[in-house]
Amino acid sequence: MIWPAEDLWLAMVAKQPGLTVEVLPAIDSTNTELMRRARAGQTEPVLLVAETQTAGRGRLGRPWHGEVGHALTFSLGLMLKPADWSGLSLAVGLSLARSLDPQGELGVRLKWPNDLWVKRPQTATGWGKLAGILIETALPAGMDYGSGQGRYCVVGVGINIAPPVAEGLSTAPLGLQDLQNGITAPEALMRVAEPLLATLLAFERTGFAPLQNAFNARDALRNLNVTLSDGRHGVARGVDAAGAMLVDTEQGQEAISSSEVSVRPV
Repeated sequence: MIWPAEDLWLAMVAKQPGLTVEVLPAIDSTNTELMRRARAGQTEPVLLVAETQTAGRGRLGRPWHGEVGHALTFSLGLMLKPADWSGLSLAVGLSLARSLDPQGELGVRLKWPNDLWVKRPQTATGWGKLAGILIETALPAGMDYGSGQGRYCVVGVGINIAPPVAEGLSTAPLGLQDLQNGITAPEALMRVAEPLLATLLAFERTGFAPLQNAFNARDALRNLNVTLSDGRHGVARGVDAAGAMLVDTEQGQEAISSSEVSVRPV
């Protein structure tokens, strides 16, 4: 598989000096590798792409495996120092959705807090999962939380390219090729990587608030009945300026953070 590593590097290094682009044939997990490096003091900005992962991870430790050419799996790591980290996964999701479906014509939507969904009426739930996001941060060796030097942020992305074959999932997966015939993992990477870097740098300056309305316009759950992981029910009403989901419950409207509960449409 031919990857546009040099073209990506030329496009991205202008925004982030010192950035490197690495493409590996196989690794346990791109996120795990960059977290290992960060904890050892290696905090250089890097885009790490793997043709296949043997121990890829999603949210809550769920496995994410990528066969060669069937999925695009990569992590982008760099030092960040935002005033508030709230809403970062939403900003990342919005960047990916805009890059893969600029006008929204393909139906790519954002499932709070860290997935890309597409409306698929023929499926049991009415949705198909296109991509997932996993964000982790690390304090490099010798630093502490009071140092004021920020943290090394690793943004992991997994995008289905070929139509996946999977059973028993609450939300059936689908591939980007279901939406755009013949698109490849390298082509998808060229679309998403540079805008993602720009999004992270903008988030460091301004946070999530400027993206609130754009996220709500693509929110897959807005105005749907939802069930929270603690068993309560309500109606999703978009997100607030900090990226918390607003849910109308019997007790009134609540702002739900991703660290508290997960949310599923009824």
